[in-house]
Amino acid sequence: MSSHQHKITHSKDCEFSLINKDVFKALEKLDTKFDMVFADPPYFLSNDGLTIKSGKVVSVNKGDWDKSKSVFQVNEFNRQWLSLVRENMKDNATIWVSGTSHNIFSIGQILTELNFKILNIVTWEKTNPPPNFSCRTFTHSTEQIIWARKEHKNAHYYNYSLMKKINGNKQMKDVWKLPAIAKWETTLGKHPTQKPLSLLTRIIISCTQPGDRILDPFTGSSTTGISANLLGRNFVGIDNQKKYIELSKLRKIDIDNKEKSKEYISKMKGFEKGQLQTIINQQFEQLRFKDIA
Repeated sequence: MSSHQHKITHSKDCEFSLINKDVFKALEKLDTKFDMVFADPPYFLSNDGLTIKSGKVVSVNKGDWDKSKSVFQVNEFNRQWLSLVRENMKDNATIWVSGTSHNIFSIGQILTELNFKILNIVTWEKTNPPPNFSCRTFTHSTEQIIWARKEHKNAHYYNYSLMKKINGNKQMKDVWKLPAIAKWETTLGKHPTQKPLSLLTRIIISCTQPGDRILDPFTGSSTTGISANLLGRNFVGIDNQKKYIELSKLRKIDIDNKEKSKEYISKMKGFEKGQLQTIINQQFEQLRFKDIA
């Protein structure tokens, strides 16, 4: 990984770039138009509560960046970053934003205000959620992911046939049953809100093509970027915490090893045995012919 100035890092293959900077300042300086954005913004759920993880009672607090705020503050934060992201999207681009009840209603409201067209609200049902510590409500086992396109009139790309194929030749529904991150995904380190590669892989192959540019403005440990590169897409990630930028670099170096990348692909959930590798091989072949043309 090589550095440009001291806050932007590019991989040797130039397909994986990281910006260690405040998200608002970074977005203001970007001059790239992206085909897809995935954003996992702060959920603002760090309220000193307790939960259970790996059989142990632990705090729900993730960090100062996730501290609970007023409704006004949450809306203003979401309005600001979504406005800046919109300026860096192609006219036919789409955005995916994940959340829970703590922030997803704000996200939906602001997307509508900014004239995005909401396409779906995908429910990610975790097959291995932590148990409910209080025993006074239902177990929290889902997160919502809003999928929207930038413009109402510009058609977006959706690989309908591929999504149907990996779903047993049936139309894929908006409820996805996939596990949370597995141990093999955290061998190099972990971000407190890290998403599983299986989830990001499904998102990316559904609405992008080989060679497309993908942005993650809250990249954390860069699961979006790892999945993007495994699938032949280019990636830019932004995070203001140096330790997660360093973790992202380690994860990118890890998948540059062909055997390791094949191992990761083979462990993805939501695909039949060998299916994802076949899809990737076919899409890389498409990219090769595209470059020749």
